Amino acid sequence: MTSTAFETATPDPIAYLDRVAATDLGRSYKGRMLDELDIRPGQTVLDLGCGPGTDLASLAQAVTATGTVIGVDHDQTTVDAARERTADQHTVTVRLADLHDLPLPGHTADRARADRVLQHVADPTRALREMHRVLRPGGRLVMGEPDWDTLTVDHPDSDLSRAYTQYVTDQVIRNSRIGRQLPRLATQAGFTVPSVIPITHVFRDARAADRILGLERTTRRAVAAGHLTEEGARRWLDHLSTGPFLAAVTLYIVVAES
Repeated sequence: MTSTAFETATPDPIAYLDRVAATDLGRSYKGRMLDELDIRPGQTVLDLGCGPGTDLASLAQAVTATGTVIGVDHDQTTVDAARERTADQHTVTVRLADLHDLPLPGHTADRARADRVLQHVADPTRALREMHRVLRPGGRLVMGEPDWDTLTVDHPDSDLSRAYTQYVTDQVIRNSRIGRQLPRLATQAGFTVPSVIPITHVFRDARAADRILGLERTTRRAVAAGHLTEEGARRWLDHLSTGPFLAAVTLYIVVAES
């Protein structure tokens, strides 16, 4: 079942986040999220689920020296990395905290962003209510989340493609359909949602797709979980690594106002 075309070792989480940010897809949607935030000099901006601080510098540049950027993440290793990366930026602080219970007073921030984090949290509704609580009236939250049910990978055997996507949707990602659910959940949390922006990225290169999707690693897990047979997995990977390749997935940018 192993294909030399694809990665077999799970990448370091921080290295993976940096990798995604450096792709055309990462630069495109992150730039659109920054545009939609419409940050003004002097504002206070939250990066909720900031990871290793990939986006903190661009937020700090937007608020200028008169503003404040607060990164929040639940993982100590990524918080440490974010603090190290922003040590020379006096407008940035990074806090270790849970998005379900933010250590911030109400009406603290003018802007907030949440980038591919709500797909992983235990309770997206509770997290959204916390985001609403800490934003000032008239504040803006911009979220970017994939909808993994939109993942399509072309293969001559469409049953294998369906089985693979179903495994990703049902077993790999906790809140796999959060992209399409965000407008409803944000409205229920007290926000208004003026715009929803779908971004569909098409992969034409199998190796580039693998660096984001982990095709072989995920296929191995699907076999272990009974979603694919060994023989089916072999045919799946053989075609993906040798035949013409096409895959696509849609990420939704949702703009919410408090």
